Amino acid sequence: MASDTWQNWAGTQSAAPRRFATPTNTRELSSLVAEAAARGQRVKAVGAGHSFTGVAVTDGVLVSLDNLSGIDSITPTDDGALVTVFAGTRLHALNDALWQRGYAMANLGDIDVQSLAGATSTGTHGTGARFGGIATQIRGIEIVLADGSVVTASADENVELFEAGRLGLGAIGIISKITLACVPRFTLRAIEEPDTLSHILDTLESDRLGLDHFEFYWFPHTDRVLTKSNTRLPGDTEPDPVGKVRAFVDDELLSNTLFEGVNRVATLAPAAIPRINNVSSRLLGAREFTDRSYRVFASSRRVKFKEMEYAIPREHVTETLHEIDRWMKKSGTNVAFPVEVRFAAADDLWLSTAHGRDTAYIAVHQYHRRPETEYFAAVEAIARAVDGRPHWGKMHNRTVDELRPTYDRLDDFVAVRDKYDANRVFDNEYLRQVLGD
Repeated sequence: MASDTWQNWAGTQSAAPRRFATPTNTRELSSLVAEAAARGQRVKAVGAGHSFTGVAVTDGVLVSLDNLSGIDSITPTDDGALVTVFAGTRLHALNDALWQRGYAMANLGDIDVQSLAGATSTGTHGTGARFGGIATQIRGIEIVLADGSVVTASADENVELFEAGRLGLGAIGIISKITLACVPRFTLRAIEEPDTLSHILDTLESDRLGLDHFEFYWFPHTDRVLTKSNTRLPGDTEPDPVGKVRAFVDDELLSNTLFEGVNRVATLAPAAIPRINNVSSRLLGAREFTDRSYRVFASSRRVKFKEMEYAIPREHVTETLHEIDRWMKKSGTNVAFPVEVRFAAADDLWLSTAHGRDTAYIAVHQYHRRPETEYFAAVEAIARAVDGRPHWGKMHNRTVDELRPTYDRLDDFVAVRDKYDANRVFDNEYLRQVLGD
């Protein structure tokens, strides 16, 4: 296929690959990797392009996994099923297919347009103090290595490849299949309501983190937040979804159409942002509904933005938010986008942002038409002061030397990369930044 320019969803990254490939099976994927490697060309896989970093950028062969899609097999277990899925499957399609078969993913992020491999390889996560990111649900992978060989890996087979590959930034190879530990399908009772930041932070440990899935959105320049609390219920619970009119008003009109307009106004008149936020924070009222888990976890987001997210030790969330607030007041910087705060349990994935510690995630956004450099740099410095780790798929400026002290398995990961991709077939500028040459 002739070369085309590729751009990610947010417009923060672009590439002009020598070739754009769309293999339809693992054999074709294997052949094109082997052929590119023989020619000295680099290869990168891309899913939905929802990473804000250059993790998928290449001037060589850009591989779309869109045609490697669907469920390959299901093996029932005592507590759910092991479901093997082709790596290019979009999460929204997978969620619906699992539900029809009686299963669900244990936890999800707040958007569902990504490919499964893209989401897991960059550490995508949802919220829930007892739950890990999506990659913690992986029990096996099939991966195409730099020589074109196709290898399976799990906790019992090719163990080091499994440990590195299940959250691998695309640096080890191109994943073609993923086996997930799925749970019986379940519903969620969602309660969304306004509150104050001061009250939420005062009651976080005592009242909030015991909930199945809790998150909140803080409106900068105010003390107001919108909270989201989701409780897990059996899959046969009678659904009571948001009515069509209310859903249109809240999710379409206010959260997308009006929010786009608000950000356009804020771009033209930044001084008005504190007043805008004060009004915006009062428009979204309380609501309660029950629906399929994946329909509650994910929401539609069409307002384009740039994003940086830091994972910090959970005990530092209050001071970090206060420091961000103090910086905004001191600098005079006005921010229209809410700050998103979520939570995750500690895990053992080598490059997970929650590796070894219970984690709070603080995500800051900037409308795509507004400059973000000063704001993001300030938040990054604040997060680094409490040993924060940047989300691999979101904007940051950290380098391998800066990341090594906070990731005690980073050198182990690099050693696996050296073993399986010594010639750097899957390399690019972003990987050189975060993993070294």
